[in-house]
Amino acid sequence: MPSANRAATTGVQPAPTWDELAAPSDNKRAHWAWGRNRTEFVACGEDWQAVSVKPLQLGLDALAAMDAGTRRGYLVVADHLRRVLYVLVPTGSSEAFAGIPGVRVLGRGHQLLMPCSPRDSSAVADWVGTPSDLDHPALVDPGRLAARLQELAGAYEEAVAS
Repeated sequence: MPSANRAATTGVQPAPTWDELAAPSDNKRAHWAWGRNRTEFVACGEDWQAVSVKPLQLGLDALAAMDAGTRRGYLVVADHLRRVLYVLVPTGSSEAFAGIPGVRVLGRGHQLLMPCSPRDSSAVADWVGTPSDLDHPALVDPGRLAARLQELAGAYEEAVAS
């Protein structure tokens, strides 16, 4: 049964896409202007590492290509001003991302600006989706993410060069 028909029949809405979650909608902009915008710098490299992906769209496309479910509660943060996506992966994953254009890993000695809670966000620290548990985070598989980024990075470099 097609997903639109299933949603109408069961009342279950299909999961939003990574692009939909990351889009700076009017609601997000209003929240940033008038809502709670509590953020804090969090040390990387202890419980997780942050994979910095620029441009942001490359990271979103990689998550979509690896079929990482948007409802899983993965820790993914967007910096809309710098157009960077930060995807949190287990520590010890740096080697998987070596040599991928537009990608660097933030480990020990780095800090990442993150929203203080799932209800907080700002234009420079916006949850892409809602983390299910900040104390026991769902981290993205680094091997699968690195493979998708490697596949897509060449196409992004060609698009920038032309």
